[in-house]
Amino acid sequence: MSQTLLVTGAAGKLGRLVVSELIAKGGSTVIAGSRDPAKLADLAEKGARTARVDFDDEASLAAAFAGVDRVLVISTDAVGEPGQRLAQHEKAVKAAVAAGVKHIVYTSMPKPEPGSAIVFAPDHYGTEQAVKASGLAYTILRVSWYQENFLMSLPNVLASGQWFTAAGQGKVSHIARADVAKAAAAALASATSESVTYNLTSEEAFTTDEIAKIASDVFGKPIAVVHISDEQLKAGLVQHGVPEAMAGFIACFDTNTRLGGVTPPTGDFSKLTGQKPRSLKAYFETHKSDYVK
Repeated sequence: MSQTLLVTGAAGKLGRLVVSELIAKGGSTVIAGSRDPAKLADLAEKGARTARVDFDDEASLAAAFAGVDRVLVISTDAVGEPGQRLAQHEKAVKAAVAAGVKHIVYTSMPKPEPGSAIVFAPDHYGTEQAVKASGLAYTILRVSWYQENFLMSLPNVLASGQWFTAAGQGKVSHIARADVAKAAAAALASATSESVTYNLTSEEAFTTDEIAKIASDVFGKPIAVVHISDEQLKAGLVQHGVPEAMAGFIACFDTNTRLGGVTPPTGDFSKLTGQKPRSLKAYFETHKSDYVK
């Protein structure tokens, strides 16, 4: 039976991939939602309908959610103002209920429960609670950190030959953004009415030392891992021109890893897609030119 599927944040990197996956699957009406629908012209050419979806404009939510069977709420990028993102997500959940949406899919983070060292964890945990309290059937996708996130730090590590970390021996199972899109598309296009939480990871988890070894082997550059404290990491970032608030934001990821705040490998990606997730080594090999100029 054909369903009408809405993807919010469709102009973003993840949302665009999800919409493309859904169009390729066929059999459903796919709506790509964004604050600026003009950015969705390429998806419209592929066959998606477009809609204005502004989480700060409840009228736009009501109009976009009307007639939708299942919606994927991709967490917004409003992380600077405390409580803003949670308020936006709560408006989306409220709009889904009012519109009679049957199922809501939400992109969360690993282990967002109280006690997480990640500064934005309360946004995700609060949204999960709002989704569960809505009465709608739901699929919560607790997404591990993206492999693509290494583009923000690893080029500098390769250039300097040193990796300063406060992550200790904590391990992370990084997952490809494209794999998250496949899983999200599968969850959204499903006909299930079951409420479930999936933890999306790759098949292996690595310490910083192990990641450095993989990167060093692939890129042909030596990397010396230097283990330091949270305070030293933040101070070093500030010394290199990073604003203090941003330094704390960056450092909290290492703290969280050291404290075991990241989900170990699961088979949930394969459960949803029937495929194997891309390995970290394969990611580095495929995107070698992005790291070594």
